[in-house]
Amino acid sequence: MQDDKAVPDADVTVDARGLLCPLPVLRARKVLLDMVPGQVLCLRATDPAAVIDVPHFAREHGHEVLATRSEGSESRWWLRRGKFSLFVPESS
Repeated sequence: MQDDKAVPDADVTVDARGLLCPLPVLRARKVLLDMVPGQVLCLRATDPAAVIDVPHFAREHGHEVLATRSEGSESRWWLRRGKFSLFVPESS
């Protein structure tokens, strides 16, 4: 899994390596709750299910997948925090 998009700078990095589904997505969600729209989160995970879970989570909750990279068993996603989500409140 890799795209041709440039890797953006991350405001926050979540290390979810070694955690299994659904924990990588839940860790990302928890951090996104404290971020403002437009900020970028980098999620690092080794769970094979994250390849499906992370893009689905982002799409369903209004976040944008900016780039993806994988090396060995580790995958990384850069997510831009969306402006609104049913599960992530808007910032004031």
